Order: sequence, then structure tokens, then C-alpha cells
Amino acid sequence: MPVFAPKVKLNNSLEMPCLGLGTYQSEHDEGEKAIKYAVDIGYRHFDTAFFYQNEAEVGKALRDKIAEGVVKREDVFVVTKLWNVHHAPELVEPACQKSLDNLGLGYIDLYLMHLPVAYKYIDEKNLLPKNEEGVLQLDDIDYLDTYKAMEKLVKKGLVKSIGVSNFNSEQIERVLKNCEIKPVTNQVECHPMLNQKKLIQFCKERDIFLTAYCPVARPNPSEKKPTFLYGEEMEKLTKKYNKTGPQIALRYLIQLGAIPIPKSITPSRIKENFEVFDFELSAEDMQIMDKFNTGERIVPFLLIKGQNHKYFPFNIEF
Repeated sequence: MPVFAPKVKLNNSLEMPCLGLGTYQSEHDEGEKAIKYAVDIGYRHFDTAFFYQNEAEVGKALRDKIAEGVVKREDVFVVTKLWNVHHAPELVEPACQKSLDNLGLGYIDLYLMHLPVAYKYIDEKNLLPKNEEGVLQLDDIDYLDTYKAMEKLVKKGLVKSIGVSNFNSEQIERVLKNCEIKPVTNQVECHPMLNQKKLIQFCKERDIFLTAYCPVARPNPSEKKPTFLYGEEMEKLTKKYNKTGPQIALRYLIQLGAIPIPKSITPSRIKENFEVFDFELSAEDMQIMDKFNTGERIVPFLLIKGQNHKYFPFNIEF
């Protein structure tokens, strides 16, 4: 029998598994196979985005598993995201409809705004609009207007829940003060080098969950990066718990209260990432893990960073 991730209760009373499969760069047949394998071993939470251009593969894999009788539609929790070129309020519902059509699952469990920063809309094919100099073209649409258009998607029954991604604490506070439907989650980069403890706490106090992307900081064994995975302290922890470094990193985030969504298309890794519910890190070992926090980002959004956009989210501490 497959093991299932425990579920957390969102602020709208719906439930979400506390660990999911990220699908960034999971494409074509291998992406489909990875999702089917993940369903078979117990994953029920799947994270994609319009920008990843693999919603169709994610949807097909899940529909096939539903047709096989392995899962029902209501057993799976599917997350996708509104891309940055679709921030104009009149573009929000058509963009959501496109994601719904791509997925073919009837509704979306959780729809996130991918970034608080809008990109200039040129046409549907141009997801990274750049000028002749190669500079990304941004727009100054207020993310509040975008979010209010997303609230209508809930009212129309197209999506069950809405949330945000890559928002800082001030931006979340502004959404809470001006909108009707509270975001259920804020999805951000989060791993032992960027443990987001302050943002996790800030969100928790407002009944919002933090979802952690890049939760193992994109390991590169040949370069021994990230360094925390390959040092002596981690080696001691792996021996003590008889678990791998990535498993300890994921367990650490879960105990902090984050919802990690590790990405992989390798069956052994997909399985390994899910085997984190049969042990618990001690308080002392959580403190050891805390020491790895350097604030270093793997996804600094360099195309936006130097442009002084008023909604760039990483200019404040959290």
C-alpha cells in the first residue's frame, strides 16, 4: 500500500498534502512517466505553472491514472500559476481558462499569481518579452488588481483556492488589507540555505501556508553544491537517521511548517523524496540545520532585479 503525505487544513477549510511533486522542466514523455510513477507511490499534490508549458502532460498523466482507477479527481491536489504577462485583469480569466483546458481536470485546486511583477503583454507566444537589447519588458500593473480578478475565478468555480508566489511580507499584508479572499499559500524559494523562518512565521500568524520550491537547493553532486548537503555535519545526520541529505533537508522544512515541492523526473529520487514521514529531527538537530541558513538565493530573478521595479519582492529582509 502506498504511503500518503499528511494533509494540512487551509484557511478555506480545504486540505492540501504537506509535500508535493514539483514539475518545472518536466516535459514530454519523461514528465508524464514521472507523474504517473509519483501517483503510484502515493503523491497526491502536483505543482505546475502555465510558464512551465507542461500543464498538458501533467493533466494527461493524472487523467490516465484516474481512468485506471488508481485515484479519483478529488484525491489529487493540482496547483498551477498565472503567468506574469497575464496580470491585466481582463487577461486573468482567459489565462486561467487556458490552463484549465491544458489540464483537462475540470477545475484547479489552487491557482497562484506567479510573481507580484507584471511583464508586458505582447501576444500569447511571448512569455518573456524582451526589447532589441535583450532587456525584459516589465509593466506596472498593480498586483492587487490582478488578485481581485483571481478572486472572481473562485466565485465562478473555476478554481477552489487562490494564493501568491514570490511575495514578500509587505506585499502579502497589502493583499490581506485590500482583498476579500485570503490567499491560502505563498510559494517561495525555501531550503536550508534560505530557510525563510521569518516569512514562515509571518504567514503562519495570518493562517497562510508557505510552500517551498527548490527545497533541496538544486543539488549538484559533481560540484558538491549546495555545500550544506556535503559537509561533515550533514554526514553525521545522515548516519544518525539513516536517511539521505535531501531527505533530511525536506524533513527540516516540514518541521518548520513549510510545504516542500521537490522536483524530479528520476523514479529513485521521486521515491526518496517521499520517504520523509517515518522519522523526526530532534530539536538539537533542527538547530544544526538552522546554521546552514545564509540567505543565499538560487533563483534571484536577475532579469527583473536590476530594473528597480516597484514590486520587486526581494529588496526587504522577508
